[in-house]
Amino acid sequence: MAADPWFQSLFAARIGGAGYGKGTAIYKFEKIKRAKRAALGAYPDRTLLDFGIGENDEMADPVVRDAMKREIDRLENRGYADNGIQPFKDAVAAFMQRELGVTLDPVTEVNHAIGSKPALAMLPACFIDPGDVTLMTVPGYPVAGTHTKYYGGEVYNLPLLPQNDFFPDLDAIPDAVKQRAKLLVLNYPNSPTGRVATRDFYRRVIDFAQKHRVVVVQDAAHILLTYDGAPLSFLAVDGAKEVGVEVHSLSKGFHMIGWRIGWVCGHPKLVQAFADVKDNCDSGQFMAIQQAAKVALEHPGIPQRVRTKYRRRLEKLVAALRQVGFRAAMPGGTYFLYCSAPKAAGGKAFANAEEASQHLINEQSIVCVPWDDAGPHLRFSVTYQAPDERAEDALMADLVERLGALRLAF
Repeated sequence: MAADPWFQSLFAARIGGAGYGKGTAIYKFEKIKRAKRAALGAYPDRTLLDFGIGENDEMADPVVRDAMKREIDRLENRGYADNGIQPFKDAVAAFMQRELGVTLDPVTEVNHAIGSKPALAMLPACFIDPGDVTLMTVPGYPVAGTHTKYYGGEVYNLPLLPQNDFFPDLDAIPDAVKQRAKLLVLNYPNSPTGRVATRDFYRRVIDFAQKHRVVVVQDAAHILLTYDGAPLSFLAVDGAKEVGVEVHSLSKGFHMIGWRIGWVCGHPKLVQAFADVKDNCDSGQFMAIQQAAKVALEHPGIPQRVRTKYRRRLEKLVAALRQVGFRAAMPGGTYFLYCSAPKAAGGKAFANAEEASQHLINEQSIVCVPWDDAGPHLRFSVTYQAPDERAEDALMADLVERLGALRLAF
């Protein structure tokens, strides 16, 4: 075995300290990748049905790609964008007003981000000192929690349970935790549960934030994939702008996965704090991308088409899973379907969702993502590759046949 490098003892405790790189734990997504490779090797002639991919399966709309082609050749787009160009911020403000009924000052209440992930990573830097607490829903996207811990803070998890309609129980948070809490991170429409927020829930969040002096960060990455009524922005509820910000992305709703463009909007002082941290982390997204994103925001037909496609696919998936015993129901939003995991297959019992998901991959080359944070659940994504509706229907028929062969028990 090779000796440790001389700097092994210098790694920061936040990433493992002297033990960095020596752990044997395997992240669930790596386990899925390994199982997929094994299934492909064992059954090279059997098509992999991949419902684990969490990214859009299409390219950006032609009008957006054409804009990018034009903008990339313009001399004025060559430099650093720093905290964003005003035309993009203006387009964001117009979009928020037109689509979500939210009025924003494009100068003081909007700032671009190189995707929502960096924004969620940077916002804890604005507030978290050692000993402070970030309240986070689980299952969910862990980035804000990871960076909370980087700054010496703590994460208090709020489980999203079916009996609470996949909303966090704010009243159950211990008083000692509330006293140290600085951030409440939400995500609606929720990934992976598919629950959409209600005005009543957001009003309760605002009251909680005001009473306990907690800043709200609402991750709205999936907001344009809302099927249960019109998309609802946190900032559309009276008082929201006084307690927090909303983080948006063009990835999901505009097929712009990989373009790395989004924004933070809300209270001007909170937006400014984010901008100050961001200014010390990056020099802004390439201006040609911001200009192309501006064009995307000016075309409401794009997210309408994206939403129609994934609604159709989800409806088909719900019907297929119900045929084999899943208690599946159409989600209110996102392109994910979150279901209770089977308890057994062909007499083989599963201890958790991870075991169930591995069985599906190993036995029938069906890929989905396990979540055991708040009870055993499986997440199916409808971002699979299929060129048309006929291919979608054929894939669903194949799914039903393979799942049926497993003799699942729930």
